[in-house]
Amino acid sequence: MELDHIAVAGETRDAATAHVAHSLGVELQPGGEHAVFHTHNTLLGLEDGLYLEAIAINPDAPHPDRPRWFDLDRFAGAPRLTNWICRCDDLDATLAALPDGFGTPVSLQRGDLRWRMAVPASGILPFDNCAPALMQWDGDSHPAARLAPSGCRLRRLTITHPEATALADLLAPFLTDGRIAIETGVAALTAAFDTPSGTRALA
Repeated sequence: MELDHIAVAGETRDAATAHVAHSLGVELQPGGEHAVFHTHNTLLGLEDGLYLEAIAINPDAPHPDRPRWFDLDRFAGAPRLTNWICRCDDLDATLAALPDGFGTPVSLQRGDLRWRMAVPASGILPFDNCAPALMQWDGDSHPAARLAPSGCRLRRLTITHPEATALADLLAPFLTDGRIAIETGVAALTAAFDTPSGTRALA
């Protein structure tokens, strides 16, 4: 698995977008709407083939027939960095090698982008949503290649959790990325970026 993108959630898309723009000092680009889970987003292209999405429930869409991904049904409070998403070459094989809880693949698309995302039946990922969401892109299209450069590069993604050692041990056979640190602490995600205006933090 490889780090694909990170997600900032908000009670509204505008709030999530403003939080990222204020934290990093850059403007986001239009994203789109997601069928099945009825969410919508804006996007920020990052260096090294990564991107960031600011995501929220779409208030103009119907309520889905299942819990939303990223535990958005329970989201409340200020916008914040909530999820990290890793892509897999073979999502089914990766899920089979992991304990239960990472979810069942759901086929999704936005425009000509197509992918499968493993989403738990509850919408809640293991380790209090600190475990990565897992996905597999179908085809060669990827959002990062379509986004204008922002001049932002992820320097470090820190995942803290009371059971950090267990999470790190679980992921060690699958993921090697020097930018990712898993540390003991209250469940949370924080990230540091190199930006056109210097090093900035996003939490």
